[in-house]
Amino acid sequence: MRHFGIIGYPLVQSFSAKYFNEKFTTSGIDAEYSLYPLKELTAERVNELLNYLDGMNVTIPYKQAIIPYLDRLDETAEAIGAVNVVHKHVGYNTDCLGFIESIRPLLRADDRKALVLGTGGASKAVCYGLRKLGVIPTLVSRTPQACMLGYKDLTEDIMKDHTLIVNCTPLGMFPEVDACPDIPYAFITAQHLLFDCIYNPEETLFLHKGKAQGATIQNGMEMLYGQAKAAWKIWNGLVD
Repeated sequence: MRHFGIIGYPLVQSFSAKYFNEKFTTSGIDAEYSLYPLKELTAERVNELLNYLDGMNVTIPYKQAIIPYLDRLDETAEAIGAVNVVHKHVGYNTDCLGFIESIRPLLRADDRKALVLGTGGASKAVCYGLRKLGVIPTLVSRTPQACMLGYKDLTEDIMKDHTLIVNCTPLGMFPEVDACPDIPYAFITAQHLLFDCIYNPEETLFLHKGKAQGATIQNGMEMLYGQAKAAWKIWNGLVD
């Protein structure tokens, strides 16, 4: 039997476990996919899982913290600085591929600038994907550093100039569904596209407020399917 799994915390729910275990069952694959909620990363536990699992997914909050435990990163993960897939002690990033596939059909000619909410591993993959699509990303953080904006910096002009807004924070994720990023929703219009990397709930408060202003909205489910398919190819040597 082959063994796969995901590390993160708290792992209240997991798309990956459901997706892969259903795939194994319907395809007659002798494998299992398990959850490994880790309150902290320790060298002993991480190395144990790296040696045991045939393939590993990495989610919040360890997409950057896992890197020191790996032998190397592939070119994309190296450029992004975050990992969500591991195979044979090598780190990969398929989040960017899932994001590109999901958002490309929705992009319009005017979507040339984006506000990316959050500065964690997901935001790094999203920024990488946006640049690949010719969109200029600007990070928004509660504690902004150089080349970033704070939430209080989001004026009407800035909102108007950035027609794409991507939520890469966990705000609004189940079970904390009443939370959302603190942006000025009153300045969102029908010219905006709001993308949320969260997939549960299907419509977060962030997306709900954007839709109420006439914006186009998209959740993270298609992104997850895309990254999962790419992960499976990596684990089975189906990539160049």
